[in-house]
Amino acid sequence: MAFEFELPDVGEGVAEGEIVQWLVGPGEHVTEDQPLVEVETDKAVVEVPSPVNGHVKEIRAEVGEVVPVGSVLIVIDPDDEAEMGADIEAEPEEVAESRAGDSTTDASVGDGDAAERDADGEDRETATAEAEGSDRVFASPSARRVARELGVDITTVEGSGPAGRVSEEDVRAAASGDDGTGEAETGSAAETTAGGESADTAATVGEASGAATETAGTAGDGDEPDEAGATATDAGAADASTAGTAADRDRTLAAPATRRLAEKEDVDIDAVPATEQRDGQPYVTPEAVREYAESQRAAQAADAEAISAGAGDAGSASGAAVAAGEEERIPYRGIRRTIGDRMAQSAYTAPHVTHHDRVDVTALVETRADLKPRAEERGISLSYLPFVMKAVVAALREFPILNSQLDEENEEIVKKGYYNLGVATATDAGLMVPVVDSVDEKSLLQLASETNELVEKARNRSISREEMQGGTFTITNFGAIGGEYATPIINYPETAILGLGSLEQRPTVVDGEVVARHVLPLSLSIDHRVIDGAEAAQFTNRLMEYLANPTLLLLE
Repeated sequence: MAFEFELPDVGEGVAEGEIVQWLVGPGEHVTEDQPLVEVETDKAVVEVPSPVNGHVKEIRAEVGEVVPVGSVLIVIDPDDEAEMGADIEAEPEEVAESRAGDSTTDASVGDGDAAERDADGEDRETATAEAEGSDRVFASPSARRVARELGVDITTVEGSGPAGRVSEEDVRAAASGDDGTGEAETGSAAETTAGGESADTAATVGEASGAATETAGTAGDGDEPDEAGATATDAGAADASTAGTAADRDRTLAAPATRRLAEKEDVDIDAVPATEQRDGQPYVTPEAVREYAESQRAAQAADAEAISAGAGDAGSASGAAVAAGEEERIPYRGIRRTIGDRMAQSAYTAPHVTHHDRVDVTALVETRADLKPRAEERGISLSYLPFVMKAVVAALREFPILNSQLDEENEEIVKKGYYNLGVATATDAGLMVPVVDSVDEKSLLQLASETNELVEKARNRSISREEMQGGTFTITNFGAIGGEYATPIINYPETAILGLGSLEQRPTVVDGEVVARHVLPLSLSIDHRVIDGAEAAQFTNRLMEYLANPTLLLLE
C-alpha cells in the first residue's frame, strides 16, 4: 500500500511552504530520516525527512510551488507493506510475536545481527505508525534508541531540529524533566556551550568572514577566516543522504585509522557519506572522510566569499546581473517577505530617532589581542562581539528603559530584568536575528562560542524559530562590510537597537596631539514613544566608557 506523505507543520503558525529543492527522484530508494525535500517557510529553509524506508513512486509538488500544510508532497512504496497495513494496529504482544518470527527466520545470520534488525524494524514500525497518525514524530534512529533506553515516550518530546525533528539531546532533556518548551531548549543549548561542545562548532566560524559570520562580532576586524575543519551541518546531512546514506547514523563502521583521520579533520564520522557497506552496516573509507572534509571547507570558503562580496540579499537570484534593457522579477515571499513585513511594522509603528557617536577602543583592541590566543587554545574564535555584549548589558542595567517593550494593548511600558541580545545576521536569504539568552550570566568565551554557533546556524538556515525569539535588545554590525554610521531599524517590539560601524584607525586628538587610534562608530536607534533623547545619549556615554576601558567590565 503506497504511503502518501503530506507536508507537516514545520513550525508554529506556518500555514504553507515553498518547494526549494527535491533531494530525491522517482524510483529512488529512500531510508527513514533521509531528507526528501527542502521547504522554505516564512522563517527558514528546512529539510523534511522521510518517515519510512521505501521507493519513491510519485512526486506531487514542483520546485517553486507553494503548498499548504497537509498537502501530499510525495508518494512512497514502503519496503515492508506490513508496516503500512494492519500490523500497525496490532497489540504490543502481536507486534512482539511478529518480530520474534522475523528474528527466527533470520537466525542463520546470527543472534546479534537479528537483534539489530529487530531494533531497526521496531524503529520503522514506530516511525510509520506515527506518520499514519495525526501526531507525526520525526526522529533519528539514535534518538529512538535513547528514548527506549530511558523509557521516554518519543511522541511527547518536542523536537528542536529542522521540521521539528527530535534529536538525541531532545530525548535526554525530556528524560531529565525539561518540558520541551523553547526555554528548556535554550537552557540546554547554554549548557552545551558551557560544556564545550558548542565551542568546537564555533571554532569553525571564521573571523571577519563577512556580516553573517561576524555580524557585530568583529566590528570591522580585518582578520582572515580561520582554516578550521568543518563540522556536520544540515547541508552536509543533505549531501550524505543524496550520496546514499543518511547522516546522523546510529552506527558507522570504519577502520581505526579512518576514525583518527576523521578526528584530525574535525568531522563527525557519522555524517560522512558511506559509499560501502560491511555486514549490512554503512562503512566509511579514508577517501570518503577526506572528500567530505574538503567539501565542507569549500562550502565555507564559498559562503565567506559570497558574503564579503556583498551577499545578504533575498536569495542568489537577486545578486545575478540583469541583461541590459531587460527586467527580472523575483518572487517576494518566504523569508524576504517576512523581513519586509517586520521592517515596515517597526518603521510605521515606532517613531525612530538615531543617536550617533564614536569611541576610542584602542584599549579594547589590545585586550582582545591578548585574550585571543588563549581562546584559540580552547577552540573558540574570540571576536569583539562578546565585549560589546557585556558592555551593552552593563549599560542596560543602569538605563533599563532601553531594555523594554511597549505593551500598547494594556498601555504599559514593560522593563525587562533579563538580557537576551539579538545579533542581526546577514544571510543569503536576508536578515535574521539569532538571540543569545541570559547574556549577563555567561562568560566572554561562553558568549563567543554560543554566538558563533547561532550565527552559523542562521547562515545555514538551520536555526529554529525559538532561537530567534525572546530578544530584549539587538546589535547589528553594518561596519563588517564597510560604513561608519546608519539608522538601524528597531527589531520590533523591542525599543532600541545598536549599530556598529567599521572599527578602523582614525586620526584622534590625544593630549593636544593628533595620533592614530582605533575608533568604533556607534548608531543607536530608539523608539521615541518610550525613550527620550537624553536617555539614549546617557546610555551611549556609559556604553562608551565600558568599551574604552574594558577592565571596568571586571566589576560587573
